[in-house]
Amino acid sequence: MSVRKRIWATRKGETKEAWIVDYADQNGKRHLKTFDKKKQADAFATTAKVQVRHGIHTADSESVTVTAAGRLWLAAVEKSQLERTTIDQYRQHLDLHIAPYLGRVKLSQLTAPMVREFEDKLSHGIPAPGSEASAPRSPAMVRKIRGSLGSILADAQERGLVARNVVRELRSRRREGKERRAERRQKGKLKVGVDIPTPDEIKRILNAASGQLRPLLMTAIFTGLRASELRGLCWDDIDLKRAELHVRQRADRYGVIGKPKSETAERTIPLGPLVRTALREWKLACPRGEAGLVFPNGVGRIESHANIINRILIPLLRAAGVTDDDGEAKYTGLHALRHFYASWCINRRADGGLELPAKVVQERLGHASIVMTLDRYGHLFPRGDDGTEMAAAERNLLS
Repeated sequence: MSVRKRIWATRKGETKEAWIVDYADQNGKRHLKTFDKKKQADAFATTAKVQVRHGIHTADSESVTVTAAGRLWLAAVEKSQLERTTIDQYRQHLDLHIAPYLGRVKLSQLTAPMVREFEDKLSHGIPAPGSEASAPRSPAMVRKIRGSLGSILADAQERGLVARNVVRELRSRRREGKERRAERRQKGKLKVGVDIPTPDEIKRILNAASGQLRPLLMTAIFTGLRASELRGLCWDDIDLKRAELHVRQRADRYGVIGKPKSETAERTIPLGPLVRTALREWKLACPRGEAGLVFPNGVGRIESHANIINRILIPLLRAAGVTDDDGEAKYTGLHALRHFYASWCINRRADGGLELPAKVVQERLGHASIVMTLDRYGHLFPRGDDGTEMAAAERNLLS
């Protein structure tokens, strides 16, 4: 590797000079890189020498921009048959967040400080070059965008377009763990009456529900199905004789039937007598369609999620008086009913719940792991050390 000075004359007779770094990469291929100042050339030569020695150098001439690498990554993601919603989310990360800030940067020139600066701009809502305004992104969104950038670089590594993944080098698992804990602290614990409907509110919702709304709401409340699972539920997956509901498919936001969210999402949920009676009656009046859906639209096809929320849930909550101080619906999504089902499974029988073990609650909800269940709902489980039980335990110990 050498650094030499080059002097030449232009057509107008002006004398020009530059500094050239002449080197071979880890594959033995020769490269030339030009700099205006010797200091810049020396700094590059020192860095490149170390990178070549460790086999992690990529010449600018063989690199591509972040945007170009992102397009190659998206094409690979589409071939991997991931869910359409996931692919769309990745595309939004690239088009709306990564490309505006880093799109023109070559992968070989991307550094850890540049990624850190990129994160700071996202967090504080600093506009990208050429943009007039931008809103701050949440910590969770920044983490997801950074993850997509890391995946772009990982894909580029496999293609030989870059030798290093600066995103992977940027953060240790310990740092990421701290971020997740901070994120959970910011969100706080789910609260009854704020995030989870109270038993009284559930009673009011069911009393206000009539006709085809009642079986839908009862199924959502007493099975804890996700909105996509409710929309994709078919009659073949309900065994009214055995009082069982089987989750084997779901409908995504585009109205496409597919596999459940995860392997553990495929599950069996017992049905209580009230839900079973409501479903048996509804089956006689349910619109028929080729898919045999339990809760279709008026022509037997998949009901849109927006219709369920805007035309069914929110008007029903208002009619039931389950509203906030401004008279608006207190809960704006079906996930609130899933939260109630989780709390109902957890609560003590003396309080009207099922008092199920944590592992059973995980299986009923279709969570990927019991850690997810406990992280989300662990604070709702009975402590078993209230005043009465403590007094009884002390008496038994000292008697």
